[in-house]
Amino acid sequence: MSTHAPGASRLRLAISDAGVQPPLAHLLAHQRSEEPDVELSLSEAILGRQIEGLLTGLYDVGLATSGEERSGLTAEPIWREPLALAVPARSPLLAYTHIPLPEALRYPMVLWDPTACTGIHRQVDRILHDVTDAPIVAERVASSALMMTLVAAGYGTGLAPATQIVAYRPLGVVMRPLAGLSPQLITYLLRPKAEASDSVSRFARRAMRVGSMRMGDLDGASSPDSH
Repeated sequence: MSTHAPGASRLRLAISDAGVQPPLAHLLAHQRSEEPDVELSLSEAILGRQIEGLLTGLYDVGLATSGEERSGLTAEPIWREPLALAVPARSPLLAYTHIPLPEALRYPMVLWDPTACTGIHRQVDRILHDVTDAPIVAERVASSALMMTLVAAGYGTGLAPATQIVAYRPLGVVMRPLAGLSPQLITYLLRPKAEASDSVSRFARRAMRVGSMRMGDLDGASSPDSH
């Protein structure tokens, strides 16, 4: 996907599993408003191909939920989204307003696919492994839409950004925070270590600004759904 103005310079943005978060929409809106003469070319890719594309010059900048710095790349955290538990509407776990993670892990979970969603898979995996190395896996999914569909159907619970879970409430998915924990999904801006172009530098500053604004909007974002 690209937005184009005649005679525009071009910024090639690659997104792996970071693209489902509200700050991305705000960032793209600010980019279009503040630099209408820069053509934004937007691509989706799994993390490995995203990194390869950044290193080979196919992409100028990337957004990902993996912050591992590699030779030739920098990774800067730009925003954080609260993670919460997506729970089926008839689950006994809804007796809790804040669910203890060990209690949640007694039930099957719908988890992120480690290849298609490498970054969020790793972040969620670290949280779960503080309690167990062997969660009960109902399914692994490559999208939040399928995760929420399976949760609504009663396959299990899922750990996902709270804003995503709330959007699926009409489907029969209830959001619950974790007791005693405030896990957050971190999104990183990836770019080559070589000197950045002016448009990439401005995009990076804009992303940081959106992230700062987002942090100010998150008070109460993980309050449990009434049910």
